[in-house]
Amino acid sequence: MEFSLFAHMERTSADQPQDRLYEEFIELCKMADDSGMRAVWTGEHHGMDFTIAPNPLMSLVDLSHHTKNVRLGTGTVIAPFWHPIKLAGEAAAADLMTGGRIELGIARGAYSYEYERLHPGLDPWEAGQRMREIAPLLPKLWAGDCSHEGEFFQFPSTTAAPKPVQSDGPPIWIAARDPNSHEFGVENGFNIQVTPLWLGQEEIETLMGRFNAACAKHDGKRPKIMLLHHTYVGADDADVGQAAHELSRFYNYFGAWFQNKRPVRQGLIEPLTDDDIAANGLMAAKNLARDLTIGTSDQVTDRLRRYQDLGYDEFSYWIDSGMSFERKRASLARFIDTVMPKFQ
Repeated sequence: MEFSLFAHMERTSADQPQDRLYEEFIELCKMADDSGMRAVWTGEHHGMDFTIAPNPLMSLVDLSHHTKNVRLGTGTVIAPFWHPIKLAGEAAAADLMTGGRIELGIARGAYSYEYERLHPGLDPWEAGQRMREIAPLLPKLWAGDCSHEGEFFQFPSTTAAPKPVQSDGPPIWIAARDPNSHEFGVENGFNIQVTPLWLGQEEIETLMGRFNAACAKHDGKRPKIMLLHHTYVGADDADVGQAAHELSRFYNYFGAWFQNKRPVRQGLIEPLTDDDIAANGLMAAKNLARDLTIGTSDQVTDRLRRYQDLGYDEFSYWIDSGMSFERKRASLARFIDTVMPKFQ
């Protein structure tokens, strides 16, 4: 099982300078590169200081100048916000600029806050259908002379310009949860990204079961599957306990953004109260301590071995957490120094 880092700029208060947040993001990505991690992933989000990532390809091109070997992946672009010709061209340009290091993760998106601003009237079903129309067009546009008459897009014969460096174009990963999404990805020869979010081992096993079922229906080459999960390696039990409370707060804010009911000013959502957080038993610290990939070095290693035994090809350390940069960096360093060597 290989390892990667999933990271964004995240701003939790108005007094955090955004240039400093970007410097911290780069430093974490450099740690991943220096450690021998396979990839760094960063996504696409709009108008949200909770996750600052308006164009992941721009971030990845810049990261290519700060790193040497690590693969550079979108985790993920939001397909319905793109035209297929534009996405094929920009991904190919990024591949050219990075020397062939780009991998393209694609999803339908999740936040209605973003839908109502960038694509008013869009719902998750239509977003998924747009993603399913766009993704298979990308290799055809990279190959060249692709014309298309579909439900959402129609265009005459077109070739992506520039051509990507990688002979077949950047590897494509599909963010999948339900069985149909797994089948769509596998049937098209795409790799699969899954995340159980705040859920634990049972959901991790369910997601692998759906992937295996999709592969069993497919005669072609078995693609890769990556597990993305919040991770924290603590110095001791007290440190792990603090991380569980911090991640509980993070997921409460994640839920508030997802529900899209609270006011947002200057990119920051109206703060939650301690009572708001205490009332959410589903995301209580004790549950996240049980279900996320957090613990001491030995505890995290044991969890990862279970994921490896299930058949996951890659584990992506999701570092966004609302924690201070110092705590993120210390945990990642412990992961690199005390966990990763056990899997080499």
